[in-house]
Amino acid sequence: MSDSFRKYLLQTTGASGFEELEIIQELWSGYGAITRYRLLEAARATVVVKCISLEQVGHHPRGWNTSASHLRKVKSYDIENHWYQEYAYRTTSDCKAPQFIGSYTEGKNQWIILQDLDEGYPLRKGALELEEAKVCLAWLASFHATFMSTTPKQLWTTGTYWHLGTRLDEWERITHPQLKAKAHAIDQRLNECTYQTIVHGDAKLANFCFAEDGKSVAAVDFQYVGGGCGMKDVAYFLGSCMSSSECEHYEAQLLDYYFSILQQKVDYRLDFNALETEWRELYAFAVADFVRFLKGWMPTHQKINSYSTKITEEILGVI
Repeated sequence: MSDSFRKYLLQTTGASGFEELEIIQELWSGYGAITRYRLLEAARATVVVKCISLEQVGHHPRGWNTSASHLRKVKSYDIENHWYQEYAYRTTSDCKAPQFIGSYTEGKNQWIILQDLDEGYPLRKGALELEEAKVCLAWLASFHATFMSTTPKQLWTTGTYWHLGTRLDEWERITHPQLKAKAHAIDQRLNECTYQTIVHGDAKLANFCFAEDGKSVAAVDFQYVGGGCGMKDVAYFLGSCMSSSECEHYEAQLLDYYFSILQQKVDYRLDFNALETEWRELYAFAVADFVRFLKGWMPTHQKINSYSTKITEEILGVI
């Protein structure tokens, strides 16, 4: 932490001092860390600081330490910073995101100061019961409704970290000939849907923070927020917290629940029946799109299972 950022942190929070409590998480590929600080004599007891170093690192957990990978990450942090400053205020208690407090840049280092979600949302879960999965789906439905038809200015034009346009290195390595050949058609079908919103882009279970009663959540990590079909978030989320058999068994029930919440939240002037018809069809395309990424990035990944493989093969048979 530089002296100039120390001064900025004190000035922005009104604290007389601060002390590090813990490193919550190291950033992917060694690009920095997320740290919790206790504030002294301030209105807030604690804050969370996301410290980002934009120097290119030489290590990647999966070996993808390319210049394209580095530039994608640099852009993702700029987009996340912009999201917090220009979009996050529109979120409601039904799609809670941490409150933006301040941002500071010095050379190739960047700091984002955020509300500590342990105030109100202290629980992190490694697995979910069905009703808990519905709580996260309600967050996604409320988020998608809030940003329905919003133009993603200074966000990713197409959200999600696995978007084909930013993952051509991985696409080149796909060994499934039919999936490789039809990847762009799947991508195009999702990108050209009539009803567009802002997607979270990395809506995995690890990015949801639960309230003590388990009845509400907040979400973090908006590096890959951008335009797109809401089914991308839904398909990715379900795959992050459910087994193949659970996805098979509960798919219809959970999609029904998501759309019931979405209907409550969207503008009444929108043709909801048309939206639901389009997005339900695109759910399978969203599953296949993520499988496409995994097939190139890590073809042995556990999320390539009987459920996602079956759906992908069905899509390849009709597109």
